[in-house]
Formats: sequence, structure tokens, C-alpha cells
Amino acid sequence: MSRTSAPHPHQVTKSKPFQLLARVGLITYGVVHLLVAWLVVQVATGDSEKADKTGALQELAGAGGAWLLWLLAVGLGASALWQLTEALFGKGRPTRARVVNFGEAVLFGYLAYSAGKLAAGSAASSTDSAQLGLIGELLSKEWGKPVVIAIGLAIVLAALFIVRHGLTRRFAEEHDYSNANPKTRQGVVRLGQVGYAALGGIYGIAGALVVVAAVQSEPDKATGLDVALKTLAAQPYGQVMLFVIAAGLLAFAVFCFFDARFRRA
Repeated sequence: MSRTSAPHPHQVTKSKPFQLLARVGLITYGVVHLLVAWLVVQVATGDSEKADKTGALQELAGAGGAWLLWLLAVGLGASALWQLTEALFGKGRPTRARVVNFGEAVLFGYLAYSAGKLAAGSAASSTDSAQLGLIGELLSKEWGKPVVIAIGLAIVLAALFIVRHGLTRRFAEEHDYSNANPKTRQGVVRLGQVGYAALGGIYGIAGALVVVAAVQSEPDKATGLDVALKTLAAQPYGQVMLFVIAAGLLAFAVFCFFDARFRRA
């Protein structure tokens, strides 16, 4: 009797049903950033308590959108698996592209987990509170300060990578524009450049705050995107900068919708 071998993970993620589900995940990732952009506007006007991605999911849960949270969880989970298989089994692809795939897999996986917890009625830990607990725990150790500084610098480097990824248009290497007209392609590329620059800028501020928290031994200054935005709001012209960031995140959200359309299978 012949034995049928199990399908390779890469074959599964290349199937049409899986690709459709994963692309839905990319669309929902754009929806999350639409909500984050709206929350940034609320921070700028002094009306928001939370502005990180988990806060955006909590906005959906508060509006009674459990079904949408389940859709987010399933779609983002499929996208995470897709990006993970591209990172692990994408032979012949540039190393930097596989690193980006792995980073997206981790991010999509975390958001899928958070959305699933909220959809099931459990409280999802905000990225702020989780980071505060980790930073506080590390700073309580004698060896913790240099470790936290290294974490902060790593976040800043990752932010610079995100900005560079956008400005150099490397995200376009993941796209297939063969059926797109030149104006559409140019528009998508511009959205990606603006969106990735805004995203990297926000995370750069958050990473810098982690370093400041370590140097001053004050972990409450390293509580992620929410505090980064509020710190920016307190600066001269901070409200204007937040509106610019919100516009950048809006551009990234729209880019995500096109990303779902043009991402190479």
C-alpha cells in the first residue's frame, strides 16, 4: 500500500483558500491601523486613554464587534502562518525579506491572539501594561539596566529598519503589479512610503522612551505607544505632529488594503 506524504507547509499556504484567508488578515490589519489612527487623533484632542493596537481591538470589543474580532483573529492568524512559512521555507528569497516576514509573523500572531481573547470575552493585556511589567521586572535586577537599554536601542534600530524599508520601497519586492496600471502602482508605493515612515517614527519614539526609562530607572516612562504619543502631544507643536502621524497611519491602513491585493503569493 502506498503511503501518501503529508503536504508541505509551504504547499498549504500557497493554496487558494488559505491565500484568500491570509489576504483577509492583511485587510483586517489595515482596519486595526485605521482604528489606531483614530485613537491618535483622540490623543491629540485629549480624549483617549489607549492608543496602542490592543487598545484599537478593545474599541471594537466595546462596540459589540465580537464577530469582527473573530474575523480579525482568524485572518491575522492565517497571515501570521503565511509570513512564517515564507520566512522559514522561502528558498531563494533575500534574507532581509525573510526577516521582514518573520517580524510580520510575530506581530500578526500577537494581534490574532489578542483579538481571540477579546472575542472570547477575556481581557487582552495591552502592550503598554505588558511592557511595563517586563521593564519594571528587569530594572529591579542589578544587571537589568544595560539589558533594558539594549532593548530600547533594538526597538530604535527596528524603527529605523521600518522607515528604511518604506523609503527604499523594498516592500514593493513583495508585490506583483503585473495587472496594475502605472498610476495605481505609483499610488500604492507612495502610500507605503508614507505609511512605513509614520509607523517607524512612532516606534522610534517608543524605543527612545525605553532607553530614557532605563537611564532614569523609571519604568513608567517606557509604556509603549500610548505614552509615546502622549509624550509627543506635550511637546511644542505636538498636536500638529500627532495629526501628521494619524495621517501617516491612515496612509498605512489604506496601503494594507492594497497590500492584500498585490502581495505576491
